[in-house]
Amino acid sequence: MELIRDKLELLRVLLNEQCSNLEPWQIVSRTAAITLIASYVYSQATHKTPFSRRAKKWVFRQVRRLPMVRNQIESEMVKLKDSFEEELLTPSQELADHSHLPQRGMPKEELLQLTKKYLDVGEFHWSEGTQSGTVYNCNDDLTQLMTEVYGMAAWTNPLHPDSFPGLRQMEAEVVRIACRLFQGGPDSCGTVTSGGTESIVLACKAYRDYARNIKGIENPVMVVPVTAHAAFDKAADLLDITIKHVPVDPITQRVDIKAMRRAISGRTCLLVGSSPQFPHGSIDDITAIGKLGLDYDIPVHVDACLGGFLVVFMKQAGFNIRPFDFSVPGVCSISADTHKYGYAPKGSSVILYSKPVFRHYQWFTCPDWPGGVYATATIGGSRAGGIIAACWAALMYHGMDGYVECTKKVITTTRYIAEEIRKIKGIKVMGVPEVSVVAIGSDDFNIYALSDAMKKRGWNLNALQFPACLHLCCTMLHTKEGVANRFIQDVKELTGEILANPEEHKGGSAAIYGMAQSLPDRNLVNEITWIYLDSLYAIKKK
Repeated sequence: MELIRDKLELLRVLLNEQCSNLEPWQIVSRTAAITLIASYVYSQATHKTPFSRRAKKWVFRQVRRLPMVRNQIESEMVKLKDSFEEELLTPSQELADHSHLPQRGMPKEELLQLTKKYLDVGEFHWSEGTQSGTVYNCNDDLTQLMTEVYGMAAWTNPLHPDSFPGLRQMEAEVVRIACRLFQGGPDSCGTVTSGGTESIVLACKAYRDYARNIKGIENPVMVVPVTAHAAFDKAADLLDITIKHVPVDPITQRVDIKAMRRAISGRTCLLVGSSPQFPHGSIDDITAIGKLGLDYDIPVHVDACLGGFLVVFMKQAGFNIRPFDFSVPGVCSISADTHKYGYAPKGSSVILYSKPVFRHYQWFTCPDWPGGVYATATIGGSRAGGIIAACWAALMYHGMDGYVECTKKVITTTRYIAEEIRKIKGIKVMGVPEVSVVAIGSDDFNIYALSDAMKKRGWNLNALQFPACLHLCCTMLHTKEGVANRFIQDVKELTGEILANPEEHKGGSAAIYGMAQSLPDRNLVNEITWIYLDSLYAIKKK
């Protein structure tokens, strides 16, 4: 203590000597200047967006102000707009525009015929198994059942449990069934949502508020693999949470656990793993992520939106599966889409928690509204009761045996396709196709050329980036006789054609995706996607 006092006294003397020749206003102004500089440096150091990224954006903004650059970009954007609109409008060019409300309502039969005409347009026929994902079941009996059940519950709304007590019971039972499937304990709980994105956003909202209220973390950060679904980025944007992306192993495409550990800080509110992840179908090491969560007292969320209702049945179907559910210590929540391999209609998912305290921070409450105390379980207020009823019916219809049998077919087909793809010269399987996704890349040619070639044969595959590849998400449609073999044969033939004549396959998606990945100004990519999204709402011009 004596030594510290001596050093402080020395510092006092030195400061007084430095200030002895300064007037009071100089001392005040210099102190203020130093404070402002220190405050600015601190704000930059703790900014949610890294300085390097902000600096890069600033440079690109200045470059784009140059007339030559600005004019070139505007010209290309107009061309893209025309291209997107032409692509989207061509399939429906035979449909008459209905851009005004008809003066008189259409008769029922006429309206049904017109509806069928609208829904029949398009070059891709999902019922033939040519789509990646998109539609997950092809059971006509199930389709009829879903239609009838939805019709019975079309006017119900879970926002009014007193008016629709049976619907409330259905939702509670869906949640309870899902909790048991994912090995949740007696305290496990959850809600039905409108889809995987809402499930993920709600989980992020819960952990943001949990971190703020329980741990006092005002500006929380979530740590996710780069392969985690973009819904986490959407949640970060909507909820004002900082998101930190962690690299994955280049071979397995599973998250790098050491890198995830390094990314953890005192502000981390959430760790994320996927089971499986969307791009390549690999399952992250959930056990290791759970251990990180326990070591640092951070909640762990498992995103099983894509294959959740496959992985829970894989053991019963005879397949080995990496640990992924509530039986893994540290796992606090799981998202899983019932509208994928749960075979419910689109607009159905579940978000599950290991204990109620996390779900409490998902709720939205407004106790002081003049309209009454307002509280909702999910993002929406009113919700489609028909979707909940149909989801419940899908679970009851399949039962354990039905889901196990479907899982056996989907996994067997996926692994068969992956095995055969590995035999084809010029392409390779990316990651580990552990569930229902087979990702295909190439070291010999632009893989997007294969996507374009497959499209001409009726296949519609998902194009991926960083690294460049494409994937097929297998569904029950691909388990139909002959579909998998036709896919393999088309890939084999077209890969051979591309290798023999690579110059003939440089346009289309190969050019567009190649450009999108190479653009250093990612804001340009954003603007291209804006144009595409705008084009989704185009109708034919008069």
